[in-house]
Amino acid sequence: MDKQGDVTSLLNAWQRGDNKAGEEMLPLVYAELHRIAGRQRNKQYGLLTMQTTDVLHEAWLRLADQNVGCWNNRVQFFAIASTVVRRVLLDSARKRLAQQRDRRQEISLDSVAEPMGLARAEELVDLDEALVRLRHNDPRQAQVVDLRYFGGLTIEETALMLDISPATVKRDWEHARAWLYREMHTSPAGLS
Repeated sequence: MDKQGDVTSLLNAWQRGDNKAGEEMLPLVYAELHRIAGRQRNKQYGLLTMQTTDVLHEAWLRLADQNVGCWNNRVQFFAIASTVVRRVLLDSARKRLAQQRDRRQEISLDSVAEPMGLARAEELVDLDEALVRLRHNDPRQAQVVDLRYFGGLTIEETALMLDISPATVKRDWEHARAWLYREMHTSPAGLS
């Protein structure tokens, strides 16, 4: 059986309640999860104090705590994993903003040297809030953004995941990018 088949088989076992299958699956998906975490950490969120491996490990712990019945195949697993990675990074940005707002805290030399600035953290939170509004207005377009931008899926993989045509994915992708542009008043170039 190939690696994809192994992952699918282990996902199915994990879904049936076999926790050992989740442990066996990690080495098979580690490289792809690391790529997803690194891509999001560098592309979307700028440099953070969290290392890519730390982001990946936190995301894995959150995935392991989720109801394992929420994914049916390998593509869906990685799509959900990319959303969890985004949440880990978003939580880090929110924590950074909270520390900046808390005037009672002392500013140490370590916090001054942290690479994520307040503006970048605010941008991250603004993007998440815009995505929440998009999800309310058009859930499918929000899913397309999650899968394409955060998950790194191709148009074809996104179409397969959402059970829609590639043309519909392209149309939703363009509409979502334009909508986010209007919402955030910034260039959609980052959502290419």
